[in-house]
Amino acid sequence: MLTAVPRHWHSWGFSLTEGGKSVADIDISSWREKGQLTISNVPYRVYRRSPFRGTFILESKGTVIARARKSNFFSRRMTIEYGKVKYELKPASIFSRRFHLISGKAVVGRLSPNRWFSRRMNIHLSENLPLPVSTFVVWLTLLMWKRDCNAGG
Repeated sequence: MLTAVPRHWHSWGFSLTEGGKSVADIDISSWREKGQLTISNVPYRVYRRSPFRGTFILESKGTVIARARKSNFFSRRMTIEYGKVKYELKPASIFSRRFHLISGKAVVGRLSPNRWFSRRMNIHLSENLPLPVSTFVVWLTLLMWKRDCNAGG
């Protein structure tokens, strides 16, 4: 199991840990929907291709690794493409901060706060997902949490 732990009570920077050991760092920009993931000292860029519509991109050294697209403007659902595989990231229920990662009809991941008002996240994802893609899924979920927080929800 992975855990996303905020670095400070006021920041949107997180450490991704497994068994108490840090495996990645996640930084979400304060101003735009972009950030950086660092895994084994390798930086990965995450960003939204266009400010109003567009695809979220995970890239390293100029190579796109995965992309995600919202199903519509008002939805919190995203379709994630990694290689030839498509996943759907969607909330467990309409008001929930818990998210499920779906492949076909199977739930292959669960991301949830460890307590009601906590920003600490418990993450159960398929071992078939490489760590950069898993970290991208966590970043997307944290981004949706941040949107809800900024909207006062």
